[in-house]
Amino acid sequence: MARADVKLYNKSSQVAVVRHDDKTVISMLNDFEGAMKDFALVVPVPAVLEEGQIHVADKALFEHLDAWSAPRLVEYHDPDPCQVAAMEEMRMLKSSNMAAAPSARSDKDRALGVTVEARYTVGEYDIVILSATESGGLETWLLESGYKVPAGARRALQPYIRQGLKFFVAKVNLEKQAATGLTWLRPLQFAFESPRFMLPIRLGIANAKGPQDLIVYLLTREGRVETTNYRTIRVPSDVEIPEFAMGEFADVYKAMFDKALAKEGGRAVFTEYAWNMGWCDPCAADPLSPAELAELGVFWLDDPAAAGGGAVPVHLTRLHVRYTAETFPEDLVFQETGDRENFQGRYIVRHPWKGSAGGCDRVRDYFREVRLRHDREAETLADLTGWKLVDIRRKMKLSDAPEPEPWWRKLWGNGG
Repeated sequence: MARADVKLYNKSSQVAVVRHDDKTVISMLNDFEGAMKDFALVVPVPAVLEEGQIHVADKALFEHLDAWSAPRLVEYHDPDPCQVAAMEEMRMLKSSNMAAAPSARSDKDRALGVTVEARYTVGEYDIVILSATESGGLETWLLESGYKVPAGARRALQPYIRQGLKFFVAKVNLEKQAATGLTWLRPLQFAFESPRFMLPIRLGIANAKGPQDLIVYLLTREGRVETTNYRTIRVPSDVEIPEFAMGEFADVYKAMFDKALAKEGGRAVFTEYAWNMGWCDPCAADPLSPAELAELGVFWLDDPAAAGGGAVPVHLTRLHVRYTAETFPEDLVFQETGDRENFQGRYIVRHPWKGSAGGCDRVRDYFREVRLRHDREAETLADLTGWKLVDIRRKMKLSDAPEPEPWWRKLWGNGG
């Protein structure tokens, strides 16, 4: 929310949700434009939170989560084809076994139907917990308290009031913020109990300029998390893409995501990562330490029943949502599944062998295989991104002329 007449638009947010049984810990890192004095956060919560249920976290937790779970490039380098031929001959002579790697209430507030249930200062944030009986009164309270309420806020607030939810409102205490010496806002955390496993997103639409991107990291005990009220699908993965994509991976991935989202009519939630926190393959970063998991609110690590089998009893699911009021009219509702299958958005770049055409009989066949592979990579990238094939081939420095067919293809009338 913005105060006064400052234009403040959320562009993207990251949220970490720790959940087991009815216990939930939410950490929120918001990306916003504007001065810190103009920032406020309004989140529906199921109950009045005590001061001990609110905490300020380190931004580095989100940086580590992102580094560990973000879609990644993996590189492979083709070996010398002559050495490959020699190794294949050796395999004919011996076999090997592969081991599996493993309150205060004012008369004015009362007239508006708003109750200030609690006030706290936690870190650099001044926090109030509100309850309200009708959305118009809450909207008026926010306006009279100096917050700019976007058009449509009354409509967005009403469903939460009908559900009996409270409102967690935080703004920056400038004096305490200055004392931190930081130039950014640290994530806010709050812990509560509720049978509803959900994340409210509709208030984020009220002050949004265009679609919102939201990354949700869900840390659970048993397995992958999915949404129950929207289709949850995996991003395209395990595909080979051209070498030049390494220098343009951000643009490549955005184009892939845009096309996949358009295919679903803008109404899908995408899984970008699902894996046990104990290991990864390949690893873009080290797994989070027990201390970092505890800081995020994972509260069952010391439970003897949680250990077993060598795995860490924490499963991370990374979901990516791009939403508007039209495509996501409801808040996100989640369910934890028993699915522990590992998944990551993974994109493969294979670097060709750079040797000369001499050496052994295998080399000529190898270079022909590389040309065919480059053709496939160009077609794959065009299909995933919607980019023009001719432009991709130009970046790859591939000839527009097709590879001539072998002379023997037309023999005997059987196509090869």
